Amino acid sequence: MTLTAVLRQSVNLSRLSQLNTCTCKQNVRFWASHVKFAEHKPIEKIRNIGISAHIDSGKTTLTERVLYYTGRIEEMHEVRGKDNVGATMDSMELERQRGITIQSAATYTLWKDHNINIIDTPGHVDFTVEVERALRVLDGAILVLCAVGGVQSQTLTVNRQMQRYNVPCIGFINKLDRMGANPKRVLEQMRAKLRHNVAFLQLPIGLESNCKGIIDLISQQALYFEGNYGEDIRKDEIPKDMKVEAEERRLELIEHLSNVDDQLGELFLNEVKPTEQDIKDAVRRSCLKRKFTPLLVGSALKNKGVQPLLDAVIDYLPNPGEVENVAFDESDKEKSKKIVLNPERSDKNPFVGLAFKLEAGKFGQLTYFRCYQGTLKKTDSIYNTRTNKKVRISRLVRLHSNQMEDVNQVYAGDIFALFGVDCASGDSFVTDPDLQLSLESIHVADPVVTMSIQLKNNKDRDNFSKGIARFTKEDPTFHFTYDTENKESVVSGMGELHLEIYAQRLEREYNSPVILGKPKVSFRETLQEPYKFDYLHKKQSGGQGQYARVIGILEPLPAEQNTELQFTDETVGMNISKQYIPGVEKGFRYMCQKGYLSGHKLAGVKFRLQDGMQHCVDSSDYAFNLAAQGAMRDAFTEGAWYILEPIMLVEITVPEEYQGVIIGHINKRRGIIVGTDSNDGWFVITAEVPLNNMFGYIKELRSTTEGKGEFSMEYSRYSPCVPETQEQLIREYQETLELETHKRKN
Repeated sequence: MTLTAVLRQSVNLSRLSQLNTCTCKQNVRFWASHVKFAEHKPIEKIRNIGISAHIDSGKTTLTERVLYYTGRIEEMHEVRGKDNVGATMDSMELERQRGITIQSAATYTLWKDHNINIIDTPGHVDFTVEVERALRVLDGAILVLCAVGGVQSQTLTVNRQMQRYNVPCIGFINKLDRMGANPKRVLEQMRAKLRHNVAFLQLPIGLESNCKGIIDLISQQALYFEGNYGEDIRKDEIPKDMKVEAEERRLELIEHLSNVDDQLGELFLNEVKPTEQDIKDAVRRSCLKRKFTPLLVGSALKNKGVQPLLDAVIDYLPNPGEVENVAFDESDKEKSKKIVLNPERSDKNPFVGLAFKLEAGKFGQLTYFRCYQGTLKKTDSIYNTRTNKKVRISRLVRLHSNQMEDVNQVYAGDIFALFGVDCASGDSFVTDPDLQLSLESIHVADPVVTMSIQLKNNKDRDNFSKGIARFTKEDPTFHFTYDTENKESVVSGMGELHLEIYAQRLEREYNSPVILGKPKVSFRETLQEPYKFDYLHKKQSGGQGQYARVIGILEPLPAEQNTELQFTDETVGMNISKQYIPGVEKGFRYMCQKGYLSGHKLAGVKFRLQDGMQHCVDSSDYAFNLAAQGAMRDAFTEGAWYILEPIMLVEITVPEEYQGVIIGHINKRRGIIVGTDSNDGWFVITAEVPLNNMFGYIKELRSTTEGKGEFSMEYSRYSPCVPETQEQLIREYQETLELETHKRKN
């Protein structure tokens, strides 16, 4: 089909005649790209890539340029542009206001007859699950590095995620136009901090305000990006003052490749000069094996170096057929049987797909999928291998940020979305119900920050519930629970910004403003030494009488059992009938709900009922219940009590240079170090720290370690709290009681 025919079918020619020449060119590229993409292509012409980096490295700006040069969008907009439009991939209003990416966004485009599926991911550590699930379904990635910042905290995290899923990557040093840009320093950081075998494929011609173009070391040409938007590439000779450096860097590239690629290594040893194609083939082979990282340079904001980066995606990153994807046979009880999936783009094999992201759209739940085997057509039925539920496909779409395009069929290697599929993130789907296969699940980190959440207005409770239900389903790192003991709702997430964003979304999208605050800690009260009790409950004036006497010992349990409550019946004979024993236990456990010192629950206490007395007429289950309560009240006032606090087992992972600082953090928070370990430049400290001292620690850890530190914690045990904490809790409880008494009097 000719380009003219494409235009006639796709746009109104009367409107085209009114557009200027520049806009016509953009429309030509845009519509031609659409029509070509509709064609079914072999698997060799498919690329699934993610763009990942530390926050503010220019990922979204780079994606915007990629979409423009490939004809996917007609105009470019900036992340914080003056026109208030914002980048295409930042579709959420909060993203455009803050100038950061919060949710990963998918799109597809065309470059040199290759279909490229792209996922733009957030850079902030609080939204790391978005990067995690994107890398799980992608075949390759572009690791963007700032020419000034270099390897930063989230770069290390993204690098570990790529290692986890064995994703090959291309390095792209962005922001060459910034003051202080130093790509050579970034190269050394990648070798030292990321442990990458990396070398330049390109060199910049000038830096900062003098950034003119780039040198391609493989083709030995200088590339200059001209025109209004850098769309015209002019090739020229390498500048004379850079020829020596270009030759040295080219030799360095060949040397690094020869160390990991046998074919090029053989040419190198035999002193045979490799051709341009020899070097490209060696880069591709070693990149696919993750033994070498090709490093490119440019400035997305200044429209330099983006087209060569797209060429590198085609040349060096794998197509879906070059990546081995395995599924586990669910019929095998040990799940040790692995089945290699066939990526051939035909309907000969049954469909196998993975749901990797959920999102509430205008038309219901939108589920993002990656097709690993076979094909899927509209009206097909798919089965969830976890729940065995059957779903009939009514609508099949491809995504371009928040826009959708309906398609009739998808093939192995495609990323697409479905409506009306009730599932969880990480579920596997098949078209053959007899095919019991499950794909590798997505790694989800445990939340590190917990905050209390309460509504400003109780009338918004229904909207609040809808919003929380949606967010917890979409984001597996966002948790919501109700603490029955402290009578408060609690949310947990990956950081304070993470929870703050959801609080703002509840107000904007569900009209239910909330207040976030520090959650309460579940302290406990326990007995210091045994207390003997002998309590008589007697009421024989007017109406039915009450008579019950209980005798026994209230004693503390050993430290390893200090979270338990125990009741033992040690009575002998018929002083207390066995039918009244449950009443005594009920009274004891009722009084354990609220302690005397701070109002917290009792724990680590054993109630030993040894003797007592009953009346033939006036005794009852209720009377013995009240007798046990009276015995506990006496124990509160006459016994020796103290407060326990929860101790958490905390594991902190930081670069080795921060070892001393982190140990100082633990000591300041009254922690006890129980173990240390050092591995591959990282230092891991395991310590026991009171939960009450851990609130706000993530902020301190990230600011101290430049965002590189991570920690996780889990409950370990209860332990006596220090006198200062106990005195503060008692004082606060007494003030609360006085306030309640004052309210009752008024």
